[in-house]
Amino acid sequence: MKSTDNAQLSRKSYNSIRVDFHSHTKCSDGHLTPAELIDRASNYQIEQFAITDHDTVAGVAIAEQHIRDNNLKIRLIPGIEISTLWQNFEIHVVGLNMDVQHPALTALIASQQQAREERAQLMADKLTKAGFENCYEDAKTLAQDGTITRAHFARVLHNRGVVSTLQKAFDKYIGKGQRAYVKPLWCSIAQAIEVINASGGYSVIAHPMKYGLSTKWLRRLIVDFSDAGGDAMEVVSPQMNPQQKLLSIELCEQYGLQASVGSDFHYPNRWSDLGKNLSVPDNLSVIWQHWNKEH
Repeated sequence: MKSTDNAQLSRKSYNSIRVDFHSHTKCSDGHLTPAELIDRASNYQIEQFAITDHDTVAGVAIAEQHIRDNNLKIRLIPGIEISTLWQNFEIHVVGLNMDVQHPALTALIASQQQAREERAQLMADKLTKAGFENCYEDAKTLAQDGTITRAHFARVLHNRGVVSTLQKAFDKYIGKGQRAYVKPLWCSIAQAIEVINASGGYSVIAHPMKYGLSTKWLRRLIVDFSDAGGDAMEVVSPQMNPQQKLLSIELCEQYGLQASVGSDFHYPNRWSDLGKNLSVPDNLSVIWQHWNKEH
């Protein structure tokens, strides 16, 4: 058998592993604890799984301990979702398989958390001017010890009956261009990639179809990400329609990136449950081949 045939067989075996490399816990804006999320992933027979909370790795050690305590077979890949600012767009970069205690990563997380806290205070001030007092306190209550995000403010407005859905909180108040929107002061894509690389991890463009970019601008994003040393992009998620999946796969191949997949799970629902519709074509080079070779 030719070596290329062997490579194809290996790639196919990687691609057939049941994986999900994008999920959230209560340590950021997810609704489940790390232990609850691991149990759900294990029950769904996911073999390899990443917790990628927003600008924090607090849930990783908790999840690892839960796996050890219960002798679960699931393999946890350490992860994070870093918020970045690119061309006035907020772009998320997922880091996978990093050393979560690396000093460069710890320093970036501290800086991002400070920026997130300052943004939350300013957003709450604007919501107060709009007639909604004490939103910061209520958002912090929802976040508990976790990272405070805009999703917590959306839940506050929804819980108060101000909006009928979480999305309408973004559309009317806290989304870009709305009265309580605050421009984030995140790091750059290049800074995020540099830190992920320094900590031994792999960088991924998260949910590329969620940013509202035209195909032209999406290409620009991918080029800049690749030029900065980025590794992969999410090509499949439950929320993508067939046309978006085809475009993502095409762009991933065209620009020489590897593929990643993730549900972007936050809470149980029928649209984006763990591991749902995350299969990738056998011809794609996948990011998880790296740690499977290392394992």
